[in-house]
Amino acid sequence: MVEKPAGSVSPLVVKVGGSLAETGRMPSVLALIAAARVPVVVVPGGGPFADSIRALQPTMKFDEALAHRLAMLAMHQMGELIVTQNERFVVAQSLAEISDVLSDGKVPVWAPLRTISGDAAVPAGWSATSDSLAARLAELLGAPLVLLKSIDVEPGAELDDLARRGVVDPIFPSIVARGALSWSILGPLDDARLRTILDGEGER
Repeated sequence: MVEKPAGSVSPLVVKVGGSLAETGRMPSVLALIAAARVPVVVVPGGGPFADSIRALQPTMKFDEALAHRLAMLAMHQMGELIVTQNERFVVAQSLAEISDVLSDGKVPVWAPLRTISGDAAVPAGWSATSDSLAARLAELLGAPLVLLKSIDVEPGAELDDLARRGVVDPIFPSIVARGALSWSILGPLDDARLRTILDGEGER
């Protein structure tokens, strides 16, 4: 069973794609987030940790449900790396921990397994990536969502089209629609816009 949100804090949920670590963009993005003037929750992508699970699955022959759990642990691994980048970052494994970290004026980095395990709203398989998990967290918190990607997305792009192109996973649009989420995707050319949002001066 999924926990209920603790408290009434409505932060900005920012998913930091694992690919940013491979392109070298992650340190600068994390520096912007660490300096945020608005409350932020970071959702790490699985990056190369999740890729290793994909590569191992055909050999070890484990099912989609286990792959889903292992992929969430890959996100936790990336989160552990993120918290080494700035003392303001703290790993949070539940909604209550997220609330506590925000109350301390710090930035929770969400490790999703404890919150999402058994959540019927998120399919247990590769169809739901960290994008969908970030959307689910935003839904649970009643929060706006920003996805940081390694590609730029044209303004006004439709979510269903982005899913068909593989920019977001196929489950993401349904979670956004169900939660009536405010969302945006920011690519490498959008860091100035990200800074503005994190300063509380842009749209959320």
